[in-house]
Amino acid sequence: RAEHLAKVTVPMLFLQGTRDEFAEMSLLKPVVKKLGKPATLHIIEDADHSFHVLKSSARNDGDVLEEIVRTVEDWIAEM
Repeated sequence: RAEHLAKVTVPMLFLQGTRDEFAEMSLLKPVVKKLGKPATLHIIEDADHSFHVLKSSARNDGDVLEEIVRTVEDWIAEM
């Protein structure tokens, strides 16, 4: 289901939680690698599809949101 991504002509940032049940990391990583330079993958440890983390995690949802914001800011600054 990722064939269309090769036709995208702008840089892409993928934010992916390691607990996301809707996108398997083993499938996503090769897709991003094949896309090459226009694609960046940022993995968010312990986050699910909505970027929530378990209460037993060393982080909370606010920490994850801060990571996402910093990642997007840095990614935009590199453009």
